[in-house]
This record gives sequence, structure tokens and C-alpha cells, in this order.
Amino acid sequence: MATSEKQTMVVGIDDSAHSFYALEWTLDHFFTNFPTNPPFKLVVVHAKPLPSSVVGLAGPGAAEVLPYVESDLKKIAARVLEKAKEFCISKLVSEVVLEAIEGDPRNVLCEAVEKHHASILVVGSHGYGAIKRAVLGSVSDYCAHHAHCTVTIVKKPKIKH
Repeated sequence: MATSEKQTMVVGIDDSAHSFYALEWTLDHFFTNFPTNPPFKLVVVHAKPLPSSVVGLAGPGAAEVLPYVESDLKKIAARVLEKAKEFCISKLVSEVVLEAIEGDPRNVLCEAVEKHHASILVVGSHGYGAIKRAVLGSVSDYCAHHAHCTVTIVKKPKIKH
């Protein structure tokens, strides 16, 4: 069963240093050593929050604020993807698919795995404590349990003092 079709690797990013560390780790380990023929197709996915999830639906005036929030979220998504693209180019990785998809990152990343038939999903770990993780919910934890592929959670090393 010889096939020339490469497996796909999806990397989930947001605007945090943790997710860019995960992207850097992925590029260093799977792409930069194979400049002409990397072993995977690379898809970088940014989950753009829904404006209503940022504003909340409480109180008068929320509807007037939503277009401004939507505009900001679009700018942030464009900036995140542009930074990811520049990052890939700096590591001599030019073949990359960049996507911004609106929705909860947990669902967006699991759906991206399905859509691209990915064999690996890479996400960064924010290193939240137990309470913050319980309140916010861990994207990496959710993906580890729900994505239909191998999930690699990349932790940014703590700086030793």
C-alpha cells in the first residue's frame, strides 16, 4: 500500500506565547530538517472567538458593541495568522495552509482534524493552575480526549531562576 499522499499535521494557535512556542517546536522537530520534502502537510488553525462569547449577551448596548468586537477579532485573527506565516517562512517552511475559523477552540480544532484527515494535532499548553483550568476549560485536555488522532501537547519550559 505505497502512497505518496502525505499525512497532515494540524497546529492550533492563538495569540499566546505558548501556542507560538508549540508552532516553533513543531517546525523545529518535523519541518526544518526536511527543507525540500517534509514528512507532513502543515495546517495552522486559529480559532476566532464569536463576538457574543467575548461580550456576553447581558445588558443593553451589547448589540451596538458587537460590530466593533467583530472587527477587533478579525484584526487579531489576521495578525495571528500573519505572524504564523512569517514564523514558518523564517524556518524555511513555505508550504503551509493557514485558517481562521470562528468558534470555540475545542470544537474548531477537533473539526479541523476531521476536515483535513489529520494524523497529528499539536496544541500548546497554557500552564493554567487547577482553578483557572476548571473555570476556562483546557483546550489541550479536551482535544486529547475528543480529537480522532494523536494529540501532542507542547509545554513551554519554565524559566529557571
